[in-house]
Amino acid sequence: MFKKFIEKSQLKSPWIVHLDCGSCNGCDIETLACLTPMYDIERFGILNIGNPKHADVLIVTGTVNHRNKHILRNVYNQMPEPKMVVAVGACGLTGGVFRDAPNVVGGVDKVIPVDVYVPGCPGKPEAIIDGVIEALAKLAELQKEGRKKK
Repeated sequence: MFKKFIEKSQLKSPWIVHLDCGSCNGCDIETLACLTPMYDIERFGILNIGNPKHADVLIVTGTVNHRNKHILRNVYNQMPEPKMVVAVGACGLTGGVFRDAPNVVGGVDKVIPVDVYVPGCPGKPEAIIDGVIEALAKLAELQKEGRKKK
């Protein structure tokens, strides 16, 4: 019974943690814009928190490089299962305009598994909200099947 309560809470009031790996911060600003009254992501019960140990969804923006890939992996590993990852913006998907730099690893999926990709440079708040909602739909599917993400 407690497990059902937790699963329903994850879907009805998911907690997200946002990690900016760097770059121009355009996607970071757009992600934080989702919290403003204009977009009001809280109407879906979504709360932005600072502790990955309590988060259900990880939103990653910016270019992953060799220095911050360990931090990204560490934040991901601290999150409890089941968890979802949303990569936002061209830099988060492929490395963007910085992809040919020698210190750039590439997209987020080169370091951790990604469930939802939100394209754009920068990703628009509406698309980011849609990406989080899509991640929640995938989370609901995992819960229904009773399995953990690989």
